[in-house]
Amino acid sequence: MIAAEEAAVTLSDVTLLAPTTFTVLPGEFWCVTGSNGSGKTTLLQTFLGTRSLTSGSCSVWGSPANVRMPPHRRAVASLVEPVPVARDMTLREQVILVAASWYGNSPATAERADEVIERLGLSSLGDRFPHQVSSGQGQLFSLALTLVRPADVVLLDEPERHLDDVRIDMLISLITERKSTGTAFLAATHEPALVDACDAHVELG
Repeated sequence: MIAAEEAAVTLSDVTLLAPTTFTVLPGEFWCVTGSNGSGKTTLLQTFLGTRSLTSGSCSVWGSPANVRMPPHRRAVASLVEPVPVARDMTLREQVILVAASWYGNSPATAERADEVIERLGLSSLGDRFPHQVSSGQGQLFSLALTLVRPADVVLLDEPERHLDDVRIDMLISLITERKSTGTAFLAATHEPALVDACDAHVELG
């Protein structure tokens, strides 16, 4: 489903991503590991299509990753860069809005949003505004906005950020369930629990 073939990024004489090759199949969960500065976020950005490669290729369904192309945007959901949020809309309203933008505005869409909210432990916070939640709750909210939409590929940059062990387990459970439907996951992480739960990982640096 997604593939890197000798994908590399340099800026001036600085290597941001050394040549990297791997393939993630539908329904697989891969982790990207490595020290800070090894190129984890850069790699995700190349699959997102917001970072140009110096050499090699990154593809989704056999096509070059290009965020300007509607089919690519439809196929790839991501929490790589901060998710835009509205200060004057509640958490639940915003998750429903994202779901409705993909599935249409219907009771079934609201139910889909509520299910993701519940699975991430946010049901009791649905009527709060983004500035009224903690850092960990805000991370779960960003994950809900990402996971509520349809996608063939989900890219996550340190999804464990600000989360305790219980909430990391919630996230792993949701990823495991979602990948069983054929979605491919690629997550840059330092979290051992995520690495233990993944199907395979690529080590950078």
